[in-house]
Amino acid sequence: MSGGGSGTSERGVLRALRRYQARLEPVVTRVLLLGIFVTGLVAQFVKPVGDALEGKAFLGGALLSLVGYVLYDAVKELTASVRLPARPLVSSSDLGGFVSEAFRRRKVEISFLGYTGETLYNEVYHRLEKLLDDPGPTKRVSIRVMVPDFGRPMTVPSRVGVNREPVDDPEFRRRIELKCQEYDRILSGLSVRLNDLGRVSVECEYRLYPGIPRDKICIFNRRQALHGLYDVAARSGLYGPDPEFYDPKGYNTELHVWAAEGVATGDSPVSMWAKHFDALWSLGAEPSWRPGAAT
Repeated sequence: MSGGGSGTSERGVLRALRRYQARLEPVVTRVLLLGIFVTGLVAQFVKPVGDALEGKAFLGGALLSLVGYVLYDAVKELTASVRLPARPLVSSSDLGGFVSEAFRRRKVEISFLGYTGETLYNEVYHRLEKLLDDPGPTKRVSIRVMVPDFGRPMTVPSRVGVNREPVDDPEFRRRIELKCQEYDRILSGLSVRLNDLGRVSVECEYRLYPGIPRDKICIFNRRQALHGLYDVAARSGLYGPDPEFYDPKGYNTELHVWAAEGVATGDSPVSMWAKHFDALWSLGAEPSWRPGAAT
């Protein structure tokens, strides 16, 4: 147990050091560039300083350092505006780290489109639960979840037919729908409790999209976007007397990661996925299980 605690402590120290490095690096770089410029300029026109430095081309070096100073922000923003992180491909089991990172901000916005959202639900639930005791910097939370319309006939999820053909199974669809309904009920209940405390404003909403669960999309604070494809041919009930079902496994889905920092750009993959999700959300229907939903 002590070894695990020590490892966690070391990782926390390393993360803190990286944050300080990211914060101080731009300042130190600018100071150095500006220092070179001022020193070179003084050496060019003040002979004792120039003689002491034993240089002959101070003005050129000073001008180059000034150009570097002016362009530093532009170069930094260009490289950071859209970048692939060190791990461009992650497992769905890694979503906890992204959720924790998202909740470090005052305004938290998490959008999800997929199958049932179980992997994300578990992480969001624990983070919201922690806000009851310690909201930290978080002041506003918006969770938007889109799941398939399980009230319609579907090829996935479905029962596996005699010749492996998909056979619509209303009972199986209803079981999946009840699972989503339960997630929505629990998150909405936590939202009410948090809103009643008055320290954090929380909104959790579910909407439906037509079609099969093909894409898994997670967007965190419009700064990070994760996208993967479900294995739509994955089957459950492979053993025993029960029938088999085409039933994608979200926790097995690998996700490509994009991160946007610095200058906001409408051409970035993060902006593209956020815009795509917003459009689907505007077209989505409220689930029938929600109070006041149109029937």
